[in-house]
Amino acid sequence: MGIGDLALIGMAFACELIDSSLGMGYGTLLSPLLLLLGRTPAEAVPAVLLSQALGGGIAGLFHHRLGNARFTGSSRETKIMLMLAGLCVAAAIAAAFLGVISSAKLISRYIGALVVVMGLVILSGRRFQFSWKKMTVVGLVSAFNKGLSGGGFGPVVAAGQVIVGQEPKSAVAITTAAEVPVCLASFAIYALSGTIDWKLAASLCVGAAVAGLIGPHATRRIAGRKMHYILGGLVLALGIATLVKS
Repeated sequence: MGIGDLALIGMAFACELIDSSLGMGYGTLLSPLLLLLGRTPAEAVPAVLLSQALGGGIAGLFHHRLGNARFTGSSRETKIMLMLAGLCVAAAIAAAFLGVISSAKLISRYIGALVVVMGLVILSGRRFQFSWKKMTVVGLVSAFNKGLSGGGFGPVVAAGQVIVGQEPKSAVAITTAAEVPVCLASFAIYALSGTIDWKLAASLCVGAAVAGLIGPHATRRIAGRKMHYILGGLVLALGIATLVKS
């Protein structure tokens, strides 16, 4: 294992630590970093999707064990997670096909603008009454983002849940768990349509898996009200950064 592999592991660890503790940031941060290092989208996006599925699965389990969310058969968290996962898989598959022919700049601008708006809504303190219809729209838009770019799922799902009244810690846990099947579905499409860089994917998987063990502990220790402002600020910052980059 060379220095380059260790750097990739470290990058994946840092991005997954943010993602598993705050519900967003893995693909949004890691995909652009890989592109800056000279990786092509065809190499970077599938590796990001596979490694996030692994890290998110581990983190989801620990979110449950630590009480950030209760993924039991009858809990509201379980119902939201399954609804998001089920509806999002189809949208992610369709978006993965479109990602091959879509303009990268156009995708970045669309996601950036959407995330900025949601960050501002969270920080404004405005809340809407929870409904499954609203959560369905949030889930489909987020999965579409994920399939197109490897990122853009977490900020919209986590922010959308908070906006419609979900407690921030459980929103983070639900987002982390729901992202797993979405990532796997998108990865499967890329695997069928091209060659996967398995060495890159393996390095990212190692870093993401280790971070998935740690992130939920950070979520548990952040006070509820503080989590609200942290999420809003991070969503806004990610949206602005995406727009500036594009």
